[in-house]
Amino acid sequence: MSEAVRRKPSSLRPLDGARLSEMALAYVARFATSRAKLIAYLDRKLRERGIAEGEEVDIIAIADRLVALGYVDDAAFAGMKARSLLGRGYGNRRVDAALRAAGIDEPTRDDARADADAAWAAAIAFARRRRFGPFAGEQVTDPRQRDRQFAAMLRAGHDARWVRCLLRLAPNAEISETAPD
Repeated sequence: MSEAVRRKPSSLRPLDGARLSEMALAYVARFATSRAKLIAYLDRKLRERGIAEGEEVDIIAIADRLVALGYVDDAAFAGMKARSLLGRGYGNRRVDAALRAAGIDEPTRDDARADADAAWAAAIAFARRRRFGPFAGEQVTDPRQRDRQFAAMLRAGHDARWVRCLLRLAPNAEISETAPD
């Protein structure tokens, strides 16, 4: 059995400013990203390959230039990420954690976070996908099973009050489209 062919680390040339700028541009062309994620990527590449002798590289300036050109937009990234997570049924706490991990600042996270009705719709979507509460085939009577369902919805970032409301509903019960108070 032969081993997979691997590139020798010595064959990778150290980076100069021009090559790092090209890599940054290729990265943002391929992936939706935030400024902080771009800086982390460039920093990792510099650690992996090093800097060419006699070169000074400013990864912050490279990232700021791509932001100024409009290739990186934290607000657009945050909105897209929030919509994606809410559409998959995750709650506002989970959305906030993902945006914080991507390096999005607090005001931008607040703007991207959903209103109450969208978060309630996300909780309903999560319960429907997992067949919890009114989407279960039958009423759950086992307290341990109810606790597991409750914990799963909390881990998904949903409000505890809303989780209680959903899990108390009988199978096939009517669900309001507006968030409960």
